[in-house]
Amino acid sequence: MNPSLQECYDGFADTYDANRGLFDMGPVFEDFWQRLARRDGDALDLGCGAGEPFAKNFIERGWRVTGVDFSARMLQLAERYVPEMRRIHADMATVSFAPESFDAVTAVYSLFHLPRAQHAALFGNIRSWLRPGGKLLFTYASRHYTGAETFDGHMEFMGRPLYYSHDTLQHLRGILADAGFGIEDEAWREIGGETFLWVTAK
Repeated sequence: MNPSLQECYDGFADTYDANRGLFDMGPVFEDFWQRLARRDGDALDLGCGAGEPFAKNFIERGWRVTGVDFSARMLQLAERYVPEMRRIHADMATVSFAPESFDAVTAVYSLFHLPRAQHAALFGNIRSWLRPGGKLLFTYASRHYTGAETFDGHMEFMGRPLYYSHDTLQHLRGILADAGFGIEDEAWREIGGETFLWVTAK
């Protein structure tokens, strides 16, 4: 766990209400929702923050959701905004679940805060947590955001230096395949003035 990153997200909780509408991810959720085979199930949101919008959207459609975040302050907000979500205060790199616990896993604006050397292991864990037919949606940083093919360092976000880490897209595709995932969709999306790659894997 990166203490400075955790402190940054604890700090974001103080200004969360003022920035709730900054990122409209409604179309992203709808696209992922249409790709899911089930209309009820269990979802895991890694780096869930305050539980909006993905956890909340799943719950409003009858799903059960578990949210994981290393910021206790953000989870306090989640208790307010999405009280139905099961909240776990943990690092996504070390949290553990039983095999085949979930039908969908999301990692929205969170995976790229984990050192890229740990991405392969996390994908392997997620693959084991998903039930047959389950799907993963995650946001990936790239040169479009950091200006480099590979990156381990800090970028400014909302006035704070945040740690980001990513590899080449070729390497990303390789470690997904090694973990047993097939890529269903890759989409470059500009949301809130930022461009990231959104990947759906099955």
